[in-house]
Amino acid sequence: MPVYSYAGLSPDGKNVSGIIDADSARAARLKLRRSGVFPTSVTESAVAAEAPRAARSLGRWFERVGPQELAVVTRQLSTLISAGLPLVDCLSALIDQADSQRLKGVLTQTRERVNEGSSLADALSEHPKIFSDLYINMVRAGEASGALDVVLLRLADYTESSARLRSKLRAALTYPTIMLVLGATILFFLLSYVVPRITRIFAESKQVLPLPTRLLMAVSGAFAAGWPLLVLGGAVAAIGLRAYLRTPNGRYRYDRWRLRVPVFGKLQQKIAVARFSRTLSTLLQSGIGLLPSLDIVKNIVDNRVLFDATEAARDAIREGQSIAPPLRKSGIFPPLMIHMIAVGERSGRLEEMLFKTAETYEGEVDNTIATLTTLLEPAMIVFMGALVTFIVLSILLPILQMGQLIR
Repeated sequence: MPVYSYAGLSPDGKNVSGIIDADSARAARLKLRRSGVFPTSVTESAVAAEAPRAARSLGRWFERVGPQELAVVTRQLSTLISAGLPLVDCLSALIDQADSQRLKGVLTQTRERVNEGSSLADALSEHPKIFSDLYINMVRAGEASGALDVVLLRLADYTESSARLRSKLRAALTYPTIMLVLGATILFFLLSYVVPRITRIFAESKQVLPLPTRLLMAVSGAFAAGWPLLVLGGAVAAIGLRAYLRTPNGRYRYDRWRLRVPVFGKLQQKIAVARFSRTLSTLLQSGIGLLPSLDIVKNIVDNRVLFDATEAARDAIREGQSIAPPLRKSGIFPPLMIHMIAVGERSGRLEEMLFKTAETYEGEVDNTIATLTTLLEPAMIVFMGALVTFIVLSILLPILQMGQLIR
């Protein structure tokens, strides 16, 4: 349904403005008049749901609602509800405070659905690009239990924690990525342009060149002549790999390799375990049953091996087993996590033990990232320095040799 921006006068003569969704501009004016607002201008907003596909794509790219912004809105909604305000008034207050036009449009449509009698969870489910299944199911559980403000507060904490973890990973990978791109660019320029022009002089001298120089000339010649084939081969390989990863078997093999690769595999496992534990703990604390919670968790672990292990655990629990044995049988989850889950089941404190497990592994992730960052930066500098040193020596050695012959 389209979204319209409006300006008008309230019943007491004050200027008001905002956004509203309606089938047409005329319907928007009628809806405003029914609510006591006399519209002076009604224009279709850029966040209209019926905008052209290209415009919607560009809007999603530049007006993306980030997890941090979503966490802030969720926390604000929890505070307003706990203060005793009606849900529609809470959503109206959030619309006035939102900076993103996309978020304003989504909140406006949500408010209209709630005003028409829909539940908050059903209204949010119309925007799956912004609100995940986890978010919607937790809101639905909060509405059913009458503790929506508490559930929203937990959801805000979870969203902020997930955003912090992603931010740390992104920050840790930024510097190595920049170094890799710059190093590859410089190396491409040297091998394809600079080195061939300098080594041509050495080739014309007809003298016996040092081994490093001959190696550099061979690599540079092959690269200068065959770099289009390398680029084409790389593109074909990337397309083929992407197609293979879309198959169930390809995705499973790739995800298993991700968990087994040295150093980074352990990091991937810790991140997955922390996310699994925190999500499951948050869902259980919100009043959602263990089986529905596992159905939600398996879709957010982002690893096919963990997906299968979670699904097997859910099937085993449905048959009457506890959660710890099937997770142990998978061989994917670490023993510490299995032990803490088993203790939580026996003591009736599964949610608390899952939360502690998440905190433990998130701490290990932080330490691992800090260690890798500390080691990776000097290692990349040394590697790039060694390459540049090899190129410089390969060029200088023949020059020094020619100087000795002249003497």
